[in-house]
Amino acid sequence: MTNRAEPRANFMERFSRSATRWTGSSWAFGLALATILIWIAMGPVFGYSDTWQLVINTSTTIVTFLMVFLIQRAQNKDAQAMHLKLNEIVASLQGASNRLIDVEDLSEHELDTLHTFYARLAARAKREGHLASSHSLGEADEVHERKSKRMKKASQ
Repeated sequence: MTNRAEPRANFMERFSRSATRWTGSSWAFGLALATILIWIAMGPVFGYSDTWQLVINTSTTIVTFLMVFLIQRAQNKDAQAMHLKLNEIVASLQGASNRLIDVEDLSEHELDTLHTFYARLAARAKREGHLASSHSLGEADEVHERKSKRMKKASQ
């Protein structure tokens, strides 16, 4: 059983990828620059009229409108790929908290809570002189307590 949407999705993805690459190329910049220079050169011919100005305003608005979606698509894909790579790293590291996998799907409040936790953890590590001392939400307090007990015993 084949999916009818798949060839269309593949076409749209290929088209979008090609358009993104091309619009980021030197040729695209050159074409945009040439367009502007031709438009400026045509100013005296059209007496710098409202129509002359409307042509460039309309053209640039249309191009900008389309580019917003193209850029957003590329950023979404890049962000998703980066999240997957980071998830793989977190999942494969022994001792890393798997609760941080897909952390990007948390609410802003949940992310703020995590940020506060890691800020406290970093401050605690800085006070103790070991910036890389803890790495996991589940182990952080336990690790801190063990370190504190060791330091107290060592100082006695």
